[in-house]
Amino acid sequence: MPVRKKSKFEQWFSFSRHQRRFGADEVYAQFDGIDINALKENLIEGDETRYTHGSAKDLKQHIEQLKDEFVGQPALNHYHASLIVLMRRDVDTTDNYLKFKSLWLKERDFLLKSLNIRWLISACDTFIDHDEDSLLKAILMNAVVLINTLKLQETERYLCDHQMEENLECLNHLQSQRYALFDGTSAFAVGTDDTLRNMRWRLDQICTDHPLGQLVIEIFERINQDVNDTVYVRFKKRHTREKTRWW
Repeated sequence: MPVRKKSKFEQWFSFSRHQRRFGADEVYAQFDGIDINALKENLIEGDETRYTHGSAKDLKQHIEQLKDEFVGQPALNHYHASLIVLMRRDVDTTDNYLKFKSLWLKERDFLLKSLNIRWLISACDTFIDHDEDSLLKAILMNAVVLINTLKLQETERYLCDHQMEENLECLNHLQSQRYALFDGTSAFAVGTDDTLRNMRWRLDQICTDHPLGQLVIEIFERINQDVNDTVYVRFKKRHTREKTRWW
């Protein structure tokens, strides 16, 4: 069993959680009377992009440090991230979630094009945590599971031997007969398998049930782009049967 998540009542007694909300008034002042169109047009200035690793306890400091992730990007991306941070630190959660959802419903296409996968997944997590629509939460959970599975697989690939040469004997075996993996699951039939195509069809179908389901489709398409060296891309390059193409 995983560690039990603390209740809201228990979290209220955590000084560190209160400490992580200090400076909220100054953050609100920064975003007072925002103009969405102006935020879309204005770019975050800076010399280079720097990602945060961990987060400062001071809320204002963390929000300011986040700007470095969005150098050269529309200021709306930083505003979107700031709303997520505020909710994660339990600052006026209900009000900030309404702003967050309204932003997505009005600017979905802009955000899908502008945000990277890190923040698209953060958006999915936020909807799952705060929305009351079970359908939306179920749809977006697909993206979270997909990316977290890839993160584990690609991290293991980084940690372990980088020699990724194909064994032709194994390849022939996979293409000619079933290879068992675990608990009744068999390996992917390299080159011809229809598993991922069928999964894509199901994703396309379920994601049309809600306008924000496009988040999942965007993420799935990105992990199949050649520029991203993922296990999906590597198997895409091995795939030979056009009829079972999933990208």
